[in-house]
This record gives sequence, structure tokens and C-alpha cells, in this order.
Amino acid sequence: MSPHLNPYRTERPFRGGFGRALRTAASAVAALTLLLGWFTATGSAAYAQESGTPKATAATSAAGKAVAVRGGNVIYSSIGTRCTVGFNARSGSTYYGLVSGRCAQGATNWYADAALTVFVGTTAGSSFPVNDYALIRYTTSTAVTFPGEVTLGAGGAQDITGAANPTVGRSLCHVSQVAGVRCGTITAVNVTINYPEGVVSGLFSSNICSEPGDVGGPAFSGTTALGIIVAGSGSCSSGGTTFYQPVVEWLSVYGLSLY
Repeated sequence: MSPHLNPYRTERPFRGGFGRALRTAASAVAALTLLLGWFTATGSAAYAQESGTPKATAATSAAGKAVAVRGGNVIYSSIGTRCTVGFNARSGSTYYGLVSGRCAQGATNWYADAALTVFVGTTAGSSFPVNDYALIRYTTSTAVTFPGEVTLGAGGAQDITGAANPTVGRSLCHVSQVAGVRCGTITAVNVTINYPEGVVSGLFSSNICSEPGDVGGPAFSGTTALGIIVAGSGSCSSGGTTFYQPVVEWLSVYGLSLY
């Protein structure tokens, strides 16, 4: 079935005065399989939702304790979308979650659970196409905490304290909702992808495999954030390539820092 081409909207950042310099598109355009398995169907075949339960949902440590939403955890919108948080960031005392812009399209309110009982925040800005990022402004609540960590599964976590631009040959790992934590190296920067909705440029790629359902997963090198998964080709049974939205420009546009 051919994807239905829906109109798109690119929202302006919530902070004024942040102009965006257009990046030079890469010479090669990636032919790929889009990894959009966590999306609810919205008129496009590319948005078919995958069955099953996300591995990295937000966790409550004990009855009555606050729910912790980390990078790599899934959050749920009131329109049925579920997206993976890449990283948590802040501006002063206000906290935000970084998610895929394509995943967050059309959604306003977000929750830590599929039953939509634990409210975490609202969409504060997004850009797709051109970029593939969105921002969730977290609400202040004693019911939810937002650690500056990335979940590694089985109770493990990696602290994230800063961000860097990707460079070819640098080692990195990413969190896969389907295949767990996988590691490799960066293979290219300034990659361009043609989506049905338009072009996204300035991406980078790695030799790490990924699977449908992995969009939004954080990619990092030690304590340094590099990007989030936006697409890929191949699979973890046959090998493949994964593509990422870098985070440095994203943080600059919205005036945020990692912690």
C-alpha cells in the first residue's frame, strides 16, 4: 500500500529569536526502511503501529513512589501515539524530553503510561521535515521525576552529562526498544533522507543495526549524548545501518542543556 501523503506542519520553537541556519544537504540520499513501529496509524502506511509491549516503559520503584521517565523510556499521547524519549534536558528549573519530530506530530498531551493516568507534559515545539525533533515540556509534579540518565534495561542506567557533534569513527551505543543496547561506530555525517513528507538533512549514521519500533532511541558515547534514532535499513538478523538526528543543534535552538 502506498503511503498517503498528509500535509505537514513545522512549528516554531517556543523560545523567540532562535534563527536556524540551513545546513548543506549531503550528496548521497539514503534508501532505507523507516523504523516507525511505535506510531499509531494516521493515514500513512509508514505509521502502522507494532504490536506488543515496549520494553522500556517508565518505571515506578515501589507503590506510592514517583514514576521516573528517563531517556529510552516510552511516553504516550492522548491521541494514541507512543514515542521514545531520547534524552531529558532543562532550561533553568524547567525540564524537557527530546523526542522524534515525526513521532510527535499532532500530539499535545503526554503520559508515562498507556492508560493515560500519569501526566508528564505537553508538546512545546517540533520540526519535521527539515529536521526530525520535538520537545516535550515536562510538568512539575511529585508523581513523576525526570533523571538525566538513559535506561539500559534490567535496572541499569547510563548518566548523560553533555552533548557533542558526531564525527566519523567515533564509538557509540544506542538503546533499541526491540534489540536492547547495541554498540558500533559512526560511519557518516551530513546524511540526507527523503521522506514522503519532505527532506530531512544533517543526520548521521552508524554501523549498528536497529529494528522497527526503535525510533527515538538515544545514541550516546559514554556520558555524552550524540543523537536519537530516526530511521534505518536492514535488521539485527542480517545487519544494517541506523540514522540519527544530532542533538547539539537541537539543544541550541531551544536553549537547553543536558544534566
